[in-house]
Amino acid sequence: MAIQLATIKYARLNARQKENFNFLKVSAVLADYGFMTMRVSDDWQGADFIAQHVDGGTFLKVQLKSRLAFEEKYKGKDLYVAFFHEADWYLYPHDELLERVLAETGVGETVSWKRGSYSFPKLSQRMRKLLEQYRICGSTGGVE
Repeated sequence: MAIQLATIKYARLNARQKENFNFLKVSAVLADYGFMTMRVSDDWQGADFIAQHVDGGTFLKVQLKSRLAFEEKYKGKDLYVAFFHEADWYLYPHDELLERVLAETGVGETVSWKRGSYSFPKLSQRMRKLLEQYRICGSTGGVE
């Protein structure tokens, strides 16, 4: 008997289901770049997952977010942050991009950042330009 598949509505998922969904989606995109992903428990060293490149020597500790975000607690941990916005995935080195954002915007003077975190619910043209080099796109295909 054939299985009847139906796509889901992301908005109807609970928070944990959304995190699992996003982990699987970004993992598929990273596979196109030669990375295999491994989920870790309880934010090991700040990471939700590890991405290991097929070269055997490149490992990325990745924190998965729902939007562009920075946190004081992630500084100095050599973390990358992945998030989805509109039709694109972004993967950026937390500290490197944070340094630029603090230097080029007023984020460092906000109450949120002074409390230890800042996130962008929407991306301005300026932020899109800063993020462009970190945009990653996956293929829609599978096995060749």
